[in-house]
Amino acid sequence: MIRERAYPVEPWHVRETRLDMDVLAQSESVFALSNGHVGLRGNLDEGEPHGLPGTYLNSFYELRPLPYAEAGYGFPESGQTIVNVTNGKLIRLLVDDEPLDVRYGELIAHERILDLRAGTLHRELHWRSPAGREVKVRSTRLVSFTQRSVAAISYEVEAVDGPLRLIVQSELVANESLPAQSKDPRVAAVLESPLLAEEELTTPDGGQLIHRTKVSGLRVAAAMEHEVHGPDHTTIESEGYQDWVRTTVACVLQPGEKLRVIKYLTYSWSSRRSLPALRDQVGAALAGARLDGWDGLHREQRNYLDAFWDASDVLVEGDPEVQQAVRFGLFHVLQAGARAEQRPISAKGLTGPGYDGHAFWDTEMFVLPVLTYTQPSAVRSALQWRHSTLESARERAETLNLRGAAFPWRTIEGPESSGYWPAGTAAFHIAADIADAVRRYVMVTGDTQSEREIGLELLVETARLWRSIGHHDRHGQFHIDGVTGPDEYTAVKNDNVYTNLMAQRNLLAAAEVVMRYRDEAFHLGVTDEEAASWRDAATSMHVPYDEELEVHQQVEGFTRLQEWEFTHTPAEKYPLLLHYPYFELYRKQVVKQADLVLAMHWRGDAFTPEEKVRNFLYYERRTVRDSSLSACTQAVLAAEVGHPELAHTYLREAALMDLHDLNENTRDGVHMASLAGAWLALVSGFGGLRDHDGELSFAPRLSSRLSRLEFSLQWRGLALRVDVRPHQTTYSLRHGGPDDVVELRHHDQILRVTCDEPVTVPVPPAEPSGPPPEQPPGRSPLMRLPEREQ
Repeated sequence: MIRERAYPVEPWHVRETRLDMDVLAQSESVFALSNGHVGLRGNLDEGEPHGLPGTYLNSFYELRPLPYAEAGYGFPESGQTIVNVTNGKLIRLLVDDEPLDVRYGELIAHERILDLRAGTLHRELHWRSPAGREVKVRSTRLVSFTQRSVAAISYEVEAVDGPLRLIVQSELVANESLPAQSKDPRVAAVLESPLLAEEELTTPDGGQLIHRTKVSGLRVAAAMEHEVHGPDHTTIESEGYQDWVRTTVACVLQPGEKLRVIKYLTYSWSSRRSLPALRDQVGAALAGARLDGWDGLHREQRNYLDAFWDASDVLVEGDPEVQQAVRFGLFHVLQAGARAEQRPISAKGLTGPGYDGHAFWDTEMFVLPVLTYTQPSAVRSALQWRHSTLESARERAETLNLRGAAFPWRTIEGPESSGYWPAGTAAFHIAADIADAVRRYVMVTGDTQSEREIGLELLVETARLWRSIGHHDRHGQFHIDGVTGPDEYTAVKNDNVYTNLMAQRNLLAAAEVVMRYRDEAFHLGVTDEEAASWRDAATSMHVPYDEELEVHQQVEGFTRLQEWEFTHTPAEKYPLLLHYPYFELYRKQVVKQADLVLAMHWRGDAFTPEEKVRNFLYYERRTVRDSSLSACTQAVLAAEVGHPELAHTYLREAALMDLHDLNENTRDGVHMASLAGAWLALVSGFGGLRDHDGELSFAPRLSSRLSRLEFSLQWRGLALRVDVRPHQTTYSLRHGGPDDVVELRHHDQILRVTCDEPVTVPVPPAEPSGPPPEQPPGRSPLMRLPEREQ
């Protein structure tokens, strides 16, 4: 954990003012740059020291066998693991024959800045070699949002105290050595030398490497070119071998003189295109990068982000740490999806190898809601990717003797990659999560073309799955048995409330959409009888409820399970999954992450306000938050049921998950769902955003520490801005025409917002909140509220 404040609190930057070797891997994740296609971890330019080298291309993976102590029918035979591809970040510097290595000599100054508006990672260092020679180095790195295959680095060296002979070695390197794997199941498998060399090409100012994976047969090409600005007699030459290409720049600098090397990088991969085609593609991308030049790339990056922040920024007054963190989170969420273009958004984005680079339900229920309201084009792309995996999902359903589509719990390309049934295949709720992402995207954007071409089939096949899994009992109630909900400590149970309620919405949405697109539904084989069976199942869906305790049961029978002995569980035994057998977890009232509480967020229309209060208090005492997915949801519901100060502490935990390495695993990549969750905690929690039944509604109410919350949303092509103050809220439309209008609900009041003038309404006083919720002993929120300034 980063126990002291590693990054000063600034509204638009994440700044590291000194190099701390103990948290080097964590900072590499924090400072990672990506555009959804190419991802570069924030490794030092010279490559060493490093915590975890990493260069990733979305969906570029290798297959590996999934071992089982005892095989079973339907178990996946192989898994997919993201590959650390050719590293083009490397720029080594020799000062009078001594390599710049921050572990030797004296590091006089070192600073790195992630600029959230410029989209760059800037580094400055002042180093004295063991021989006493001083240099200053300034580097700036970007991964282009506008040119999908392009990254670039500006690297500048200045002589300080006398003439220096400088050698700059810029490299492409494949098959880097990686640190050994730990036993934590959340960590990626280590692949030894996964790339086979196919072609190496050098030019005077750069080169290319082309490799393919040994088993999956994917081909990757990486290329680099350089612009060099230095004194007279500066030389440049290149050499290459099967796993590396190096361009060497040599010169002599006088004091105050500078050498500047601009490195252009391009990447491409394919499972189908030929070697010559990939060679030509990276060459063409280099030509495009050189055409714009460094200044053009930098300008395009800033313009792209200016437009993004204008439409998506969240302003927070009263908690500067949260202000910085929510922008940091939005930036990483954008990086994960902006140019993914029909590829998945994984749990770590392209910031690290955690979870083998797999996409989970996190994408649909945490990341996509944020992108739907801020960058909807990225959501369409993510849904297109899910749609492209339908055939694999249908085959998986058939293997499981089910109809419809059984989407994988974790995957890169589409096939199931989870080797653990209870927390993998049994978590069928991912089908309803995908359906909900479809419903929300169409509702927010009005994109009926995508609904017809993508959404219809996804909704139909997921509805068929639920009708196939579930059954009616003799009383006519519909049950979904033997599944795992979001809480992975309560596995393979009957009638998980979250699953049932989300499936209910899925079934109804499917029944509605086939009525709108009768011809297309007919071609999918949907009959009136089948659609009626979906409505019948939804109407009769069983939702477990304990009449005695007056709370909903997370699963049937949950409230009669034995209580977990929290007082006898020391802090070092968390997370429980690493210290206790699953058998013990599965039969106790202990909750890994928000489950029933998550149902109250996304299906809040299925609960009364009184039920939400009782449910929240009951499950708060049993939720240990061994998952980064939990705090943001608890923040949303704490705000709704009248505990804004508790909501604020959970908001801080979600927002600062990676900036403070709260779960002590940021080294493997940032927690994309928790970063998205900071936005959800603010906008859905304190802003009260809900979108049940196609209605846009807000119930804003701030904590005592917040003096203002302002955010923007995309709604059917319009830009809606919401400005929440302690006693009033202002709604306004931007960039619209005189006839544009947004109808919304503010608490219990219907408002019509036009571009003519903002609408300002009072925030009604909060209802009495009752006793403060209790958490399990030792499991209160990790990030407390800061002390008030005197």
